[in-house]
Amino acid sequence: MRGNGKRQTVRLKDIANKTGYSINTISHALRGMNDIGEETRNYILKTASELGYVKNSIAQSMRLGYTKTIAVILGDISNPHFAILTKEIENTASKHGYSVFLLNTNEDEDQEETAIRTAIQHNVDGIILCPVQKSDRNVRFLQKSNIPFVLIGRYFPGMEGVSYTICNDVKGGYIATEYLIRHGHRRILLLTGPSHISSAKERLDGYRAALSDNGIEYDDSLVIEVPIMETDCSTLLPEDGYTAIFAFSDIIAWSAWKILRERGKRVPEDVSIIGFDHIQSRLALPYTLCSVSSYKAKMSITSVEMLISIINGNKDAESIIIDTDIAKGESVSTIS
Repeated sequence: MRGNGKRQTVRLKDIANKTGYSINTISHALRGMNDIGEETRNYILKTASELGYVKNSIAQSMRLGYTKTIAVILGDISNPHFAILTKEIENTASKHGYSVFLLNTNEDEDQEETAIRTAIQHNVDGIILCPVQKSDRNVRFLQKSNIPFVLIGRYFPGMEGVSYTICNDVKGGYIATEYLIRHGHRRILLLTGPSHISSAKERLDGYRAALSDNGIEYDDSLVIEVPIMETDCSTLLPEDGYTAIFAFSDIIAWSAWKILRERGKRVPEDVSIIGFDHIQSRLALPYTLCSVSSYKAKMSITSVEMLISIINGNKDAESIIIDTDIAKGESVSTIS
């Protein structure tokens, strides 16, 4: 039988009854206070473990004013790029004594608002957010809530008082395009993300700058906006008219590669492809995709340390831009 359905937790009183020590002694032992002898403390800790005692962090947070938890709110946790970010954030947070509470927005503004409110209701000490960016209303709400937060991967140019860590998307767009140009490509298809996303806009800026610097006229028919939450861009990918593809993300690049193969085209012999995020830095895949590395580990570590600094009272907004570089693969070849 499940009884009345209420969860039965082990209390300090239960440990006291089992050991014969007072609740005050039990409390001091569990908190590691030095007024309890080592033998007594070890006996109490062993008994607590055997009974299945778990410290009540909520009660502790009410006493101390903090929970040692961080909420991480991301757009699509099924994307390996975000999964890698999360792992690095979690590792870094753990080193600083924090636990991570993960929430997904599915790149939806209303779900993002719900996630933010959920995090605040759970009394997290701070939030790391990759914003949806259809508007700035949720970030404005965060500012009004006075909860410490840091944006990761995307930002709002001109918004004051907001700390963020991003990669150099303009440079990333530039070096990806120039890399293809150096391999002889002049008809380069850009599969870009939605224009409201700062990283998509800045990668487009880099793409255009690289074309201009190399005497290639910009052709807007070679720029196609694709949904970043979908992995199938078959209806958007032109049949011909280009020799290379620069994709907003590795996920989109892999989708394009699959479609080209289904159409009987070879990568890189017929079409070269370069992605963005370099997710293969952590994933062993049978073919190596040429990609722009955004140094996800550095971005994650920087974001956590920046957030903890804010939690600890730093009121000055910081903006850190992580460098980008080409991670070479077998998906780009030279044409004459």
